[in-house]
Amino acid sequence: MSTVVAQSLHVFGLRSHVANNIFFFDEQIIIFPSGNHCVKYNVDQKWQKFIPGSDKSQGMLALSISPNRRYLAISEIVQEKPVITIYELSSIPCRKRKILNNFDFPVQRFISMAFSPDSKYLLAQTSPPESNLVYWLWEKQKVMAIIRTDSQNNAVYQVPPNITSIVQVLKLVSFNPQDNTQVCVTGNGMFKLLRFAEGTLKQTNFQRGEPQNYLAHTWVSEDKIIVGTDTGKLFLFESGDQRWETSIMVKEPTSETRNLEVIRESESLIEFPTISSPVPSYEQVMKASNNSQLAMPQVFAIAAYSKGFACAAGPGRVLLFEKMEEKDIYRESREIRIPTDPQSNERSQSDKQDVLCMCFSPSEETLVVSTSKNQLYSITMSLTEISKGEPAHFEYLMYPLHSAAITGLATCIRKPFIATCSLDRSVRIWNYESNTLELFKEYQEEAYTISLHPSGHFVVVGFADKLRLMNLLIDDIRSFKEYSVRGCRECSFSNGGHLFAAVSGNVIHIFATTSLENISNLKGHTGKVRSVVWNADDSKLISCGTDGAVYEWNLSSGKRETECVLKSCSYNCVTVSPDAKIIFAVGSDQTLKEIADSSILREISAFDVVYTAIVISHSGRMMFVGTSVGTIRAMKYPLPLQKEFNEYQAHAGPITKMLLTFDDQFLLTVAEDGCLFTWKVFDKDGRGIKREREVGFAEEVLITKTDMEEKAQIMLELKTRVEELKMENEYQLRLKDMNYSEKIKELTDKFLQEMESLKTKNQVLKTEKEKQDVFHRERIDDLLDKQSQELQDLECCNNQKLLLEYEKYQELQLKSQRMQEEYEKQLRDNDETKSQALEELTEFYEAKLQEKTTLLEEAQEDVRQQLREFEETKKQIEEDEDREIQDIKTKYEKKLRDEKESNLRLKGETGIMRKKFSSLQKEVEERTNDIESLKREQVKLQGVIKSLEKDILGLKREIQERDETIQDKEKRIYDLKKKNQELEKFKFVLDYKIKELKKQIEPREDEIKVMKEQIQEMEAELERFHKQNTQLELNITELWQKLRATDQEMRRERQKERDLEALVRRFKTDLHNCIAYIQEPRLLKEKVRALFEKYVQRADMVEIAGLNTDLQQEYARQREHLERNLATLRKKVVKESELRRTDYVRIMQENVSLIKEINELRRELKFTRSQVYDLEAALKLTKKIRPQDVPETVPSEAMPSIAPTMRLNEQEETGRIIEMQRLEIQRLREQIQEQEQIPGFHPLSVVRLPSLLESEVDFEVQTK
Repeated sequence: MSTVVAQSLHVFGLRSHVANNIFFFDEQIIIFPSGNHCVKYNVDQKWQKFIPGSDKSQGMLALSISPNRRYLAISEIVQEKPVITIYELSSIPCRKRKILNNFDFPVQRFISMAFSPDSKYLLAQTSPPESNLVYWLWEKQKVMAIIRTDSQNNAVYQVPPNITSIVQVLKLVSFNPQDNTQVCVTGNGMFKLLRFAEGTLKQTNFQRGEPQNYLAHTWVSEDKIIVGTDTGKLFLFESGDQRWETSIMVKEPTSETRNLEVIRESESLIEFPTISSPVPSYEQVMKASNNSQLAMPQVFAIAAYSKGFACAAGPGRVLLFEKMEEKDIYRESREIRIPTDPQSNERSQSDKQDVLCMCFSPSEETLVVSTSKNQLYSITMSLTEISKGEPAHFEYLMYPLHSAAITGLATCIRKPFIATCSLDRSVRIWNYESNTLELFKEYQEEAYTISLHPSGHFVVVGFADKLRLMNLLIDDIRSFKEYSVRGCRECSFSNGGHLFAAVSGNVIHIFATTSLENISNLKGHTGKVRSVVWNADDSKLISCGTDGAVYEWNLSSGKRETECVLKSCSYNCVTVSPDAKIIFAVGSDQTLKEIADSSILREISAFDVVYTAIVISHSGRMMFVGTSVGTIRAMKYPLPLQKEFNEYQAHAGPITKMLLTFDDQFLLTVAEDGCLFTWKVFDKDGRGIKREREVGFAEEVLITKTDMEEKAQIMLELKTRVEELKMENEYQLRLKDMNYSEKIKELTDKFLQEMESLKTKNQVLKTEKEKQDVFHRERIDDLLDKQSQELQDLECCNNQKLLLEYEKYQELQLKSQRMQEEYEKQLRDNDETKSQALEELTEFYEAKLQEKTTLLEEAQEDVRQQLREFEETKKQIEEDEDREIQDIKTKYEKKLRDEKESNLRLKGETGIMRKKFSSLQKEVEERTNDIESLKREQVKLQGVIKSLEKDILGLKREIQERDETIQDKEKRIYDLKKKNQELEKFKFVLDYKIKELKKQIEPREDEIKVMKEQIQEMEAELERFHKQNTQLELNITELWQKLRATDQEMRRERQKERDLEALVRRFKTDLHNCIAYIQEPRLLKEKVRALFEKYVQRADMVEIAGLNTDLQQEYARQREHLERNLATLRKKVVKESELRRTDYVRIMQENVSLIKEINELRRELKFTRSQVYDLEAALKLTKKIRPQDVPETVPSEAMPSIAPTMRLNEQEETGRIIEMQRLEIQRLREQIQEQEQIPGFHPLSVVRLPSLLESEVDFEVQTK
């Protein structure tokens, strides 16, 4: 065996057409089929573990998990034979527990399975034409019962013969969740409840009503089943009888649902499962079903949970039904939708995929569904309860997966990326390190091939119409170069990335990545090129095709260096050894060829399979090949002569592409089943075969400048918004704090008042309680006295009664003694009489007995004699009766046979007559209904005919009147046509003159427009300057206010200082006067006391002044700071005013020049209009008449008064514009004068605007 080992790591894909294709193993782990494996996927930790299919398996058909989550049953086809494999999920890794492959009954495949509630029994449904239901004790591989579910003579519900075998495949079986012996089977026109008893399965229900195509069912309780149909109906059956029915309404417009068939047909050119797989795909079933039912929501899946059940309700919808508390009916409670995909090219169709299977987690917290487009979605049930009123939306369980065959595969060096393209028109970029989907985009055309640049920043994709070179941006795949290479089925970047090759039919185009030009075309193949590969240094290109040729091209010369042609073989794939000396090719002849120097060195057999793909490692130590049955084979290089390779189950269809990553760590495979597998490569000792990486994977991504700017702008807007929200929230919080503080104050006041009132009440109640206590004590004392008196009285009475009763008792005792003595005497007398009577009776009856015994003996003798006689007569009679019975028996048996035959014949005739009678009755009823409806229609039509006849008479009268009016109108039209011809002659001459004059006027009008635009721009610039000036004025006024405030504070402080100095002077003088009395202590004391009384109150002011010295210092510092700021602002104002002055001068000069040009243009316009008017007068086409003198007969079209009115409108407009400009200039002058009055602002040099009086006078003359 080979020492190369491949271990499956991760899979990206799902096989949705496998029956029951998703289960929960526990709360975090789900099980689903992918490729030829079952995958255990942990939703939280994102790891996958694999349960591989059986060897030589042709694909899985159905899955089933036991209720205790210990066993998993997989139905497969292995070498054209059906097999059921049961795995034990609790063991690690999962091991095979039983294999059911020996059957005593005919079977093609098992299409549905179910475990019993105790997991001991397995129920399996086979496909048509057998359609057997098998009941297994699977541990012992013992068939307990088998029954055919399809009724042979079911003539009521017939399916067209071309789709019977497909539609009837959609059958479902299940066990009663509480009973091992009861099972349910649903299918096309079939709903059966069966019970296992005495070794057979017997039907317990009778199907009433019109049969339906039952697509799904589930048990909601021990005896209740919910069933869904292909027409959107839900039925509730209880013990086989229908109890409830509802129809699911379609909320989408039916025009969208009608397009579903077209969308499904165009999704894929290759329908899978492949030819080798026996199960028809979901697409085939949908195409085969009736087109009229496409508008109906088909219920493909139903799942029960504690509150009710969930069901699929047409494309992209799942409805939740909850049980009503009082009645046994269900009502719709929630709607869950599959969301539209933002990356899809048809967002309206991205959610139009049918839900095929659904499953609740054990805690019913999560619902997981699988769809017809191989996608897995999930939703937490708590979210559905939150989003009341609006439909909830599913989320991807993992990531969007391919829904059709994968045709292209590529990887790069600098990033852990895998690129794939598929017939579902999508391109996807996967990360094999993190096992995630990095990028995904759908297109209008199908993608056939893909190649990644070694840097991982670019990708080239071959579509049906074009070859596109695209950038892999951070969140998008954006095309930047397109080539007109139609139907490109193969493309590849060189190892250095500077070149890439693209195949179109039998021609290979070589393009440069830097210049994006086609540098050469390699022609030589006579058939389609199927595979190309570059050698290590990119100097050569190897290609193979369907023509059986393998060519080695020299890119410098564009010519073939070596060639090997074998026309009997159509090559599928080619690769080259790392040293570029040996070429390996695989094709349709089931061999692997080693080619060197234009000759085949060796041919290694594939052992009855076709190799579809081949890849060799960069180290040259190992080789992998993919087969047409979906397996991969790992071989050691150099290749062995014997069958020495490891074969692994991988895909459920032919492998289309295989690749090894640059470091030889991972193997990547894709196939027609739409799945992508990643494999870890080891040698047999467990060592990874890897090449040392000098540099880690690159983390850089591409992003466009516009996207960066947009994101920066969005970030700025969000920051500002956040700041605004912070301010608003702080303001709102302050308001709430204020409101709450006020409320708290009010509440505290209320509580204090209530507490005081309660205290007063409490005191009142205490006083009342004390009064009541005193009253009760007095009352209790009285009652106690009364009770003691009553007790004494009762004791006296009871003593007297007791004495009387004792005397009565003694009397009665004496009486009873006397009575006893009398009864004893009577008993003795009765005993004596009884003994005498007994003796007499015994004597009498003994005599009678003797008489009877004698009589009995005589009778016995008579009986014996009679018995002998009876037996003799009995023997004679029996012999006679036997003869008669034999004769009668033969006679009546003949009669019974005749009667039975006639009865059977009559039963058949009566059945036929009943059917005929019922059909005739139906026909009679239909005919009577038709006759009644036709009579009603006849009455209606007669009424309509009468009304229409009246309308016809009225219309005839109208036609006559209209004919008369038409004749009058035609006469008038004839007269008007003559006048019109004359007027057209005049019009032709005038049009010619007007055109010549317009040619002269148009250039002038264009110049005027240009001038107006310049004026508008200048006005905008003036407005901008005006805004800046107003802002500066505001700043200056603020600074002036601050300056005035500081001046006032300075004046106040100086006044304080003066007051304090005066106070100190007065105190000094008084103190000096006191010193005069220094020799007289008494007077000195009085004077000092007087000083104290005089100045002690003013000492506070002195202290405050002493304290305010620090404040004065701070004030001085602030003042200096403000003065410095004011000086800098003045300098800025001076600079800006100088800039404004130059701008003002420039704008005014431009205005002056423009006004002069406008005046000149006006004069020229006036001169040209006067010339036009004179020419018209000279040609005698216009008459200088007043408006009131215009004759009525002249038509309005011929009047030449339009031009002067238009000229007046233009003159008014220009006058208005000049007036606005004059006002604007006046306003600007006033602003300049105001700014000149501001101190620190240097006035502009005296620039006088040119006077507009001359132009205004000219304009007024023109308008007058």
